[in-house]
Amino acid sequence: MFAQLHFDFTTAMRRLCDDICRRVPDFHHIRMDEVAVTFAQARRRVSWGLQAKLTPMRFERGALVTRRAGRLWTVQRLFEGDREMLYILTFYLPRFLDHSFREKLVTVFHELYHIGPLFDGDIRRMNGRYHVHSHSQKEYDRQMELLVERYLASGPPLELYGFLKKRFRQLQRDHGAVVGTQVTVPKLIELPESRSA
Repeated sequence: MFAQLHFDFTTAMRRLCDDICRRVPDFHHIRMDEVAVTFAQARRRVSWGLQAKLTPMRFERGALVTRRAGRLWTVQRLFEGDREMLYILTFYLPRFLDHSFREKLVTVFHELYHIGPLFDGDIRRMNGRYHVHSHSQKEYDRQMELLVERYLASGPPLELYGFLKKRFRQLQRDHGAVVGTQVTVPKLIELPESRSA
């Protein structure tokens, strides 16, 4: 009865991302069963601000340990059952859902594209100084729009992406509540042996 009365946002988003990764070659390297799909509550009900984010669970080149300012650090690890999550994909609600259908899909593609091509827990690193979005975030998003067009042209079933055509209040009204998975942001952990005497 719970499942009928409530809309599970993170389950719906995981199913959509699974389909995107199967249909769009740029995402064939992504294993969604190793990506934690979560939501966080936006602090303010405004349209601007963070819509979504990808948290990598490894450092550069998939390393579990990194050195910063002469100290060694690792990251708190996240498991779902016995499976370790290499990324956390978080959407900020209700803010994310209060944008247009097209903007929402572009945001999903934007975050998925940050997943490194080796799927080793590190982000995709662009050439040059601006390694996250290359030299232009606008150009990055234009590229994502082309990928969205390619995805929609492949004929995905409406039941996978139809929820993105609704705003938060409409989903809430239709289902009674919008629910999903939340996780605590993983912490950086300083390795004790790295502390200088």
